[in-house]
Amino acid sequence: MAELFLGIDIGTSSSKGVLVTGTGKVLARASREHRTSTPHPGWVEHDADGVWWADFLALTRELVPAAGGDVDGRLAGLGVSGIGPCLLPADGAGRPLRPGILYGVDTRAGAEIDELTAELGAEEILRRGGTPLSSQAVGPKIRWLARHEPSVWERTELLLMASSYLVHRLTGRYVLDHHSASQCDPMYDQNALDWARDWAGLLAPGLALPELAWPTEVVGTVTAEAARETGLPQGLPVTAGTVDAWAEATSVGVREPGDVMVMYGTTMFLIQILERPRPHPGLWTTSGVFPGTRSLAAGMATSGAVTDWLRRLVGGDFAALVEEAAAVPAGSRGLLLLPYFAGERTPIFDPDARGMIAGLTLEHGRAELYRAALEGIAYGVRHNFEVMREAGGRPRRLVAVGGGTRGGLWTRIVSDVTGHEQQVPTETVGACLGDALLAAVATGVEVDADAWNPPSHTVVPDGAARYDEYYRQYRALYPATVDVAHFLAAEQHAADRL
Repeated sequence: MAELFLGIDIGTSSSKGVLVTGTGKVLARASREHRTSTPHPGWVEHDADGVWWADFLALTRELVPAAGGDVDGRLAGLGVSGIGPCLLPADGAGRPLRPGILYGVDTRAGAEIDELTAELGAEEILRRGGTPLSSQAVGPKIRWLARHEPSVWERTELLLMASSYLVHRLTGRYVLDHHSASQCDPMYDQNALDWARDWAGLLAPGLALPELAWPTEVVGTVTAEAARETGLPQGLPVTAGTVDAWAEATSVGVREPGDVMVMYGTTMFLIQILERPRPHPGLWTTSGVFPGTRSLAAGMATSGAVTDWLRRLVGGDFAALVEEAAAVPAGSRGLLLLPYFAGERTPIFDPDARGMIAGLTLEHGRAELYRAALEGIAYGVRHNFEVMREAGGRPRRLVAVGGGTRGGLWTRIVSDVTGHEQQVPTETVGACLGDALLAAVATGVEVDADAWNPPSHTVVPDGAARYDEYYRQYRALYPATVDVAHFLAAEQHAADRL
């Protein structure tokens, strides 16, 4: 009887799950949409019980019956992933004490980032943690919590993320994977592959830190209580879990040095596997998914969020906009768009950067605007690739994933702007397929990652030269207008406070 594996991923705006065989054949899939909460400017949160656990229950209850009658005999492993790095304070029983504070899109801890950078030293933070402190870091958010919600902090005994929260509810284990821990800056030492106990003690004195494990490890099994609640078999092996983007990279075979994942989603995310990356102040350097591996990561604050904003603003559906934009020549008839509509993460790390459309005339319409948005995001990808090269990254194979790969125009523009080919995989279900693959690896299955999700086609660049001058002007636009952007951001913050 063939062994089956479950993969469940909790995303920013939806959760997804798959049931697959040990060779990667998808037997069933399910998804649930949900919303983020933004109770104050700069705050982005999820209700752990109402979103993370509720979605997990809904997905497993839909997928488990697809395994057939002998569930205990066929289900062999469960892998989970989720948005991250997040901060969910919980009591000793794992009960959430407040909504989970999300990853870099939540920018509440700006003052704490500056304080900790001054206290610990920017160079020392980069040397030990591999990454400068930014809104992506967990440590400043812990300090924010202790300062602004002391009654919550006093009751906090566990620090959880989306994946480790699920693992704790399923197994009772307090575990975090190495990759997620490496994004808990400045609390993880990249050189030692362990918690930086001195800095962790400074931020969370007296608090027990989770045990560390690799996402390829089984860290526990489904308890009797969790089995009753979920319908999963008691004793089902559960992996350590990880952050969703790295699980998605695993799902498309990005695991060898030189492999790069380009994720086209609400935000644009890039992951490159390296043997020994050089820490760079414009990037995130993290532990990888497989033991001993390292990765460089870059993330733009918006991508699909900009195209969706534009679609809602001008009307029409994506298919019509893509068709119209495809008829517009490269350069969008003299338009440039800075995609910093929610600030920017890598490589400028400026939460007060702002979006801009330069070159507008009365002759421009929605087709030019939509193409300019796709091109502006592509210029941002090229900028990140250049910084990755400075950190030792040499792309060997690019794999494009996410909803933005549909239609073909966006991936073609990115290939033309960057000069890189991109493989588009056969299966686009996302991180949950990587979770299932990691569950198979963790339980001893010999996995051929390429066979799990082979490429369906390759996007070949049609010459980047025509975009070179536009890219040079794109790079000049931010420094030329940054003072204006910061003034406007300050005005917006003041209006929000009122």
